[in-house]
Amino acid sequence: MKIDRYENMKFRRLGKSGLKLPLISLGLWYGYGDVDSFDNSKQMILTAFDSGITHFDLANNYGPAPGSAETNFGRILFEQLSGHRDELIISTKAGYGMWPGPYGDGGSRKYLFSSLDQSLRRLKLDYVDIFYHHRPDPDTDLEETVMALGDLVKSGKALYVGLSNYSKSETERAVPFMEKYNVPYVVAQPSYSMFNRNLERDGLLDLQEQVGAGTLTYQVLAQGLLTEKYISGIPKTSRIEKAHCEWLQRSDLTQERMDQLRDLKAIADLRGQTLSQLAIAWVLRDSRVTSALMGASSPEQIIQNVQAINNLEFSAEELTQIDKILGGVK
Repeated sequence: MKIDRYENMKFRRLGKSGLKLPLISLGLWYGYGDVDSFDNSKQMILTAFDSGITHFDLANNYGPAPGSAETNFGRILFEQLSGHRDELIISTKAGYGMWPGPYGDGGSRKYLFSSLDQSLRRLKLDYVDIFYHHRPDPDTDLEETVMALGDLVKSGKALYVGLSNYSKSETERAVPFMEKYNVPYVVAQPSYSMFNRNLERDGLLDLQEQVGAGTLTYQVLAQGLLTEKYISGIPKTSRIEKAHCEWLQRSDLTQERMDQLRDLKAIADLRGQTLSQLAIAWVLRDSRVTSALMGASSPEQIIQNVQAINNLEFSAEELTQIDKILGGVK
């Protein structure tokens, strides 16, 4: 029987694996912690699922407080979506500081095993579909990190492995260990948006294609800058105004940035899209980007942004105009 919620979602295969991801995935970095409205968090997750989004991305330190996003998602999953577990791709990560002492951070075998065990308890799950190392750890031998990831898969606690915030060169160092220990490495998770184009210069997309893995990009809306809410200034309810938001500051919204937003909105208007839809479509214009990881602060934003997948084609003239607007964006 055909299920209505999947009718309007499109999927891309994650590299050469058998796994497919929706073109838009939901990230639970902000908006799902103890400082946020649980009811709003629940409605966003349920709205995403009803919109055909099957992939939910977390990490051990998401909140705030760290761990609370996993706890809240686990409660919603248990109470509302437990009968749909086999329809979902749930990922989490470990790599940043989570508890005091020398074993609560980094990439050691001790930390990765302990962290995933804690995540599974918070999520009320026996396994996650994808487990990421969240960042390179210069203090731990990379072979130890990769071997631990592989052993977590063998233990049944994860099905696939990913690397987040690894550059091309760092990923190149990890791949031989993945092959040596038969680790099912399927995805990289870098930051990528119109305002952060490092991925294009780094060459990670080329490497991922070469090794048969996919790419899931985060911060595609530049922490909310690539929305229409900032075109005329800073609303009091915006993310910039939240005390716990460390990644978006008032200084990020310069006059030059506001001018760029207005010019990009003009292109979006001609395409029949919102600025957010344009930004998401632009990231997905390259088929090597398996899925765009979207954040949101309301169910309405999710419904609206999912519509981006209905217009992913760009003319050469549009891309030239966008490049001209972005100018020296790094």
